[in-house]
Amino acid sequence: MTPQTAIALGTSGDGKEPRDAALSRLGAALGRTPPTVLMLLSILSIQLGSALATVYFSSLGPAGTAFVSTAFSAAVLTLMRPRPKLDQRILEHSLFLLLFGVAIAGVILFYFIALQYIPLGIASTVAFLGPLMLAIATSRKLMDFVWISLALFGLLLLTPEIGASLDPLGLGYAALAAIAWAAFVPLSKRGQIIFEGVGGLTLGMWVATILIAPFAIVEGAVFTAGTVDYLGACAVALLATILPFAMEYRALRRMSARTYGILLTLEPALGAVVGAVFLAQGLGWLAVFAIFCVTLAAMGVTVVQGDEV
Repeated sequence: MTPQTAIALGTSGDGKEPRDAALSRLGAALGRTPPTVLMLLSILSIQLGSALATVYFSSLGPAGTAFVSTAFSAAVLTLMRPRPKLDQRILEHSLFLLLFGVAIAGVILFYFIALQYIPLGIASTVAFLGPLMLAIATSRKLMDFVWISLALFGLLLLTPEIGASLDPLGLGYAALAAIAWAAFVPLSKRGQIIFEGVGGLTLGMWVATILIAPFAIVEGAVFTAGTVDYLGACAVALLATILPFAMEYRALRRMSARTYGILLTLEPALGAVVGAVFLAQGLGWLAVFAIFCVTLAAMGVTVVQGDEV
């Protein structure tokens, strides 16, 4: 669940990479790694970051983990050059920045809370439905009705598991993360127009940090956590946001928006694999098939929409 995901599934406009010299220098450090490999490593890094986050829920709490990792991500983005300009645009677009921050906070906080109750693969799949449904809703292609039917069929497969192996509360939080992710998509595109480079994202992340802070304070664990816990939450930000952002920036320079979008649809499947391997979260065949349906639907939307995505 990271900001760079908004580039796919109809969110990147022209499908070109961000024009930010700092990101370019950071991406160049990744060497000559093939773009497909970079994309797969990026998606894997995101899921590993999510898995690592669950380790610190007992000491920092999900809200505390979200707060520290978001603050660290915002700080790193702030240090990138060119740095966000603090000019009249902040006041002129204060409502936009508030809505953008709400969307970012919603994605991260609700997703982390969901991970307390349901497996990583399921949480990733349900949250992924947000941008997927948005992409389908904004398309006028008849074939997209097939893909939305397939995605909904995947959700129906999970119905028998609700209340048994799947906690309905966790699914509810994942659904809220999906809604927030869908809202993030157009706001991210708008932010790239208003502010240069990653300026809009940086300011949005700071607003999200402020919005998450009260939840972390009420939760209380953030006051009793140790240094190792704080460093762990920073590692979550590194794995789930900063490294993927750099790798995807580099990959986008050498691949089409369509290829990028297709590879990104593997996120729910890799989430299930990471959850099974690192968190011992075994999934039944219905859950596995549900993830497959949503992944196939997302891939179908990306292929059909072509270079529009």
